Amino acid sequence: MKSRALEGMTPDGQLWPMLESLAALAALTRILRSAFLVGGVVLAAVATVDWAARARRLNPFGGPARFMRARVDPRLVGIERQVIRAGGRATATPWWALVVYVMLAALALGALDMIGALLRDAAIASAAGSAGFLVLAVRWTFGFLKIALLVRVLSSWFPSLATSRWTRWAYGATEWMLRPLRRLIPSFGVIDITPIVAYFALQIVQYLAETILLNAMQ
Repeated sequence: MKSRALEGMTPDGQLWPMLESLAALAALTRILRSAFLVGGVVLAAVATVDWAARARRLNPFGGPARFMRARVDPRLVGIERQVIRAGGRATATPWWALVVYVMLAALALGALDMIGALLRDAAIASAAGSAGFLVLAVRWTFGFLKIALLVRVLSSWFPSLATSRWTRWAYGATEWMLRPLRRLIPSFGVIDITPIVAYFALQIVQYLAETILLNAMQ
């Protein structure tokens, strides 16, 4: 849901260099989107072969199965451990790895889009005076919370990051909104969807807050 709180505010000529930098960021995002797509197709093919090897659909002594056991399976140990802990089968690990890849790619692209939007809004707000900066403060507050959710989701798949001091702030900034959601929404296998629900809830609340604030300033 896109907010229109800063719509109609036009930056002056001094801000165009910053907007050009944002255009470069958008171009980088498009390149990464294509790269993630190609990587997803390759990973889907690898996941198919690895699943076939784990499920004994391929000769376990054949070249493809040996390659998967030697080169691919060791890199999936962390995901396999979480799948088994959640009651899943080890043979499903390649598919869960593909799901994790898609989620990480989507979150990475979402984070880039969010950063670009925040910088663009800063450029526009600087030309709009105090009203623009007030709306910007609201937007950056919600942006911080959404970035904290993204960092928390990313780190949750890597136990060493989940306990790192570099990501601890994300847990402190989001636990207050995720704790009540966990009481209402069950987990689906190894996937906890409460951060996704919280993310979209923040989008809605942000839209309402910016709309109310803009109407009050008019």
